[in-house]
Amino acid sequence: MLAARLHGVADLRVAEEQVPAPGEGQSLVRVTAVGICGSDLHWWAQAGIGDAMLARPLVPGHEAAGIIAAGPRQGQRVAIDPAVTCGHCPSCLRGYRNLCANIVFLGHGTQDGAMREYLAWPTHLLHQLPDALTDVDGALLEPLGVAIHAADLGHLKLAGSAAVAGCGPIGLLLIQVLRAAGAGRVVAFDLLAHRRTAALRLGADVALDPAAGCLADSGEVDVAFEMAGTCDAVGLAMSVVRPGGRVVLGGIPDDDAIRFRASVARRKGLTIALVRRMNDAYDRAIALAVTGKADLSIVSNRLELRRADDAFSLAASRRGLKTVVLGAER
Repeated sequence: MLAARLHGVADLRVAEEQVPAPGEGQSLVRVTAVGICGSDLHWWAQAGIGDAMLARPLVPGHEAAGIIAAGPRQGQRVAIDPAVTCGHCPSCLRGYRNLCANIVFLGHGTQDGAMREYLAWPTHLLHQLPDALTDVDGALLEPLGVAIHAADLGHLKLAGSAAVAGCGPIGLLLIQVLRAAGAGRVVAFDLLAHRRTAALRLGADVALDPAAGCLADSGEVDVAFEMAGTCDAVGLAMSVVRPGGRVVLGGIPDDDAIRFRASVARRKGLTIALVRRMNDAYDRAIALAVTGKADLSIVSNRLELRRADDAFSLAASRRGLKTVVLGAER
């Protein structure tokens, strides 16, 4: 099989490898679509993310869908939940599966990810795709789940107002989740014009360029979501949220540090929450996608697995909205 393996900064090589053998409780999946996430770009551009550094050549990718290749569910199209949790640590027992102390996650640390032709993965983490969803849609259910989790952390009341600072793929999905959850007004911010255009198409009431000095046009909001991974976006979110509001931080900064003006946060009495992946959101993500409340048509670039390195370069350039690597045809 072909596999894309990261050997160092911007050094992604596609080569032949052995097909993995499923272990107990696992199924072999032929991977058909893998989205490139912002966290994948950290691995590619920095050979690490946060305090996790590349320890050996790693197969990236955790936003994935495929077809079960053998066993009782052979032929079933599935979305792949990338998180294997222990089920017995304090976080798992409290219901915070995304905070598991012993989590194994596709494409992170020493766990090879989904950017290969075949993947052996726990069967119970393979969610059947309805006929209404394509395999590429299936790969977008993971970032949609992250958007759902972010919205959960925001506790936005019905008909409340929200701001989204950063309209990359998860920011665009979050706008739709907020609308589906009953947001009365959604303000979007992004430096890139094509992302602002997409934000308006997908449900934002207004999309503003933060570099254009337009904060006065946004008005105060009840909850602000930062999805860009920059200190400027964090400061922007804190500037537009009302006193006593909530700020949800979902971006991953390059230098593993978040900085903001303490006086602003303190004087406003802000509540700050941070997004860690998602917590069992696949069923809700599938329901939103099937009913059309979440439009997954944000994929602008589709490249085959042999061109995985080109796909990362394209995603890093921020041209288009979402880049997906397609599995090899069989």
